[in-house]
Amino acid sequence: MKDLLRTADLSRADVDLLLDTAADFAKNPLRATDALAHRSVAIYMTKPSTRTRLASETAVAHLGGTPIFLRGDDLQLGRGETIADTARIISGFASALIVRTFAQADVNELGEYASIPVINALTDDDHPTQLLADWITIREVFGKDIAGRKFTYIGDGNNMAHAWLTMGAIMGAHVVVATPTGKFAPDSQAVAIATKIASTTGGKIEVLHDPEAAAQGASVLYTDVWMSMGDPESERSEKLKALSPFAVTEKLMALTEKDSIFMHCLPAHRGEEVEASVIDGAKSVIWREAFHRRTTIQAILYHLVRGELSGN
Repeated sequence: MKDLLRTADLSRADVDLLLDTAADFAKNPLRATDALAHRSVAIYMTKPSTRTRLASETAVAHLGGTPIFLRGDDLQLGRGETIADTARIISGFASALIVRTFAQADVNELGEYASIPVINALTDDDHPTQLLADWITIREVFGKDIAGRKFTYIGDGNNMAHAWLTMGAIMGAHVVVATPTGKFAPDSQAVAIATKIASTTGGKIEVLHDPEAAAQGASVLYTDVWMSMGDPESERSEKLKALSPFAVTEKLMALTEKDSIFMHCLPAHRGEEVEASVIDGAKSVIWREAFHRRTTIQAILYHLVRGELSGN
């Protein structure tokens, strides 16, 4: 496995290896400072970022490498140079490429033409690095035995909903996504991919449109902002109206298990997709989740560069 382009690229063995390594890096972030010694990693982002940029640059530095941050207008891509040519050029200077952009097709093309590992750090379709951070946090709270537990995402059927279903399926978990019907529901192909994976792992996939049914008995309630980067502003009022019943409130959290946790990939809009008392409350694990963006990206780089992920 050369690249991590989609959550579905990962096997269960890959995820377990990455989470174990990330746990080690959480305890000792400088234990492998020779892994990227005298090497550089390009970090190309056309979308603004707080956690992903900080996590990526820190992860590279902790592995002994030099991060090279590139904005969308820093490259000749903005003046018509092809993605394929850009991939070849970056491959001549860097040992890996981390990409945060809009179109999944652009990341796929970078992976096709780059001779170095390419890591998807968010597209409009998927967010594999976030899901690894989520699952190491889940593992810290509940351990590796998740039998009988239900993991629920509530809100917009966006890239996070797709990744949540896929990673849950890989882990053999009972995963639920609750969204409005219609245009704000998850992509049917993403649901089909997760369902296919779950059929081989013993997982259970549910797509619901009732937030209370989704929250009932859940060990995790997860949400994301309702207006994502790139969403047309003209849809704002329609989208907020459709999603308002799916806000994570104290009332909704009361339906979950006693030991449940609240998760959010951040940034958050308190009073919109989640009540402030929930995200800032005792059940919230958002800061630990954000911390693990670094540990998991560090683990991905460590194993991809060494050619130690098998894929599925």
